[in-house]
Amino acid sequence: MALVGCYVALCKPLVAAVPIFLLGWMRFGIAGLAMASWWRKPADEAPMDSETKKLLFLESFVGNFLFSLCMLFGVSMTSAVSAGLILAAIPAASALMGHYVLGDRLGPRILAAVACAGAGIALLAFSKAATTGGVAVDHNAAENREWLGDLLVFGAVLCEATFIVIGKKLSAGIGPKRIAAIINGWGFVLMTPAGLYWAFQFDFSALDLQLWGLLVFYALAASVWMVWLWMTGMKTIPASEAGIFSAMLPITAAAIGVLVFDERWTGLQAVAFLLALTGLVLATLPTRGPHTGPTHKNSP
Repeated sequence: MALVGCYVALCKPLVAAVPIFLLGWMRFGIAGLAMASWWRKPADEAPMDSETKKLLFLESFVGNFLFSLCMLFGVSMTSAVSAGLILAAIPAASALMGHYVLGDRLGPRILAAVACAGAGIALLAFSKAATTGGVAVDHNAAENREWLGDLLVFGAVLCEATFIVIGKKLSAGIGPKRIAAIINGWGFVLMTPAGLYWAFQFDFSALDLQLWGLLVFYALAASVWMVWLWMTGMKTIPASEAGIFSAMLPITAAAIGVLVFDERWTGLQAVAFLLALTGLVLATLPTRGPHTGPTHKNSP
């Protein structure tokens, strides 16, 4: 999750220099080369059934393809600090999705976490309105663009929550390396038509060594290291505890925005961030009791 926060913030120079679809296509291509040996099925792993194959495609389509588009377009329009604050809603969103998809129970603490996340995002929106000096958003093109960026980042939140929920099912039967390779492969296929279109029009000589290095880091962090680490962790700790580590995502993204890109940090944004972190803690701390795993409505 710290890696995701890093590349969410550090993608700003990349999206300013490379068309979004080309950037996504190159990411999946570079990561595919790095994971070429991860496609092989281990001898002790059962063959995939049709449902697992569908889940792998859905994991890639929503968690890789749509997440990349929402996140890259969103970060190009808004600040890294704002993106970090909005991404703090991931645990609450995944809790709600887990309730409706997996049957996880929503106790008072989880509902309070959802309220904190919503209040943090609402306060962020209010802080942006306050900085316009009363000028209507519709008459301010830059502000309009930033609001659209925030909405796209929130779309990325929903995509990431879906990724987490589907990952709970996939990690039980398939190795983390093979999951990472397969969903990256589907991402490459989905991005290829638009990626090729922009590749024939793009001047690659415009990319300096620093941008190429950042591109390689983005590809490895987003498609290789993050997925492998997350799926490996899901195998070894209860799913109810895994979400707490997503707190590193908004913290890292916002910190890089302030420390690296010198973005302004207002008092209202600080309060919004505190609310978001409160929601994170409430949503992801494990429940005390004899059972460490998640509780389901229809548990046998």
